[in-house]
Amino acid sequence: MSGTPSGAALDFQRVYDEFHVRIRRYLVRLGGPGDADDLTQETFARVSQALAGFRGEAALSTWIYRIATNVALDRARSPRFQLQAHTAEPEALAALGTMPVIEQDIASREMSACVRDYVDQLPADSRTVVILSELEELPDREIAEILGISLEAAKIRLHRARARLRQLLEQGCDVSRDERNELTCEPRPDGVSSTD
Repeated sequence: MSGTPSGAALDFQRVYDEFHVRIRRYLVRLGGPGDADDLTQETFARVSQALAGFRGEAALSTWIYRIATNVALDRARSPRFQLQAHTAEPEALAALGTMPVIEQDIASREMSACVRDYVDQLPADSRTVVILSELEELPDREIAEILGISLEAAKIRLHRARARLRQLLEQGCDVSRDERNELTCEPRPDGVSSTD
């Protein structure tokens, strides 16, 4: 892109200052608050190492989101993480999905806790595309670039992820929009569907 400077013209500290908060927030959403600091640190370590080679073929933000996404997905696929996820107590897994109070207040303006819980249940690829689209509010083209897939594949993945999320929500809660037109849900008592 012509408006994006190359890596030689970029100062890491300026890049870090501009993107750190956004990327950490994204990684909290993607990997949970327990790993967000480590994932953010790893992301910016990779950015620092690769910044000189950045050629500006994509927007800088797209390039950084791609690195952050790869860091989170690499962690989720690692044998150590898989072992921890399979051996953790259900209460410990539930705690991974909780956020500090300040972050919860911010996130509650975007999505109810119930909806976030259902987003967290999506497979990693689906969760990533939903977070990029719905929470980070990135356009489909940028999502495709971040994920390294075609625009059509990104649209299909997003459509399927939204359909799966909708299915999960309809099974477990009553979905509505709040006064800000944001999606919220109220969990139903176990075994009670909206048609009962």
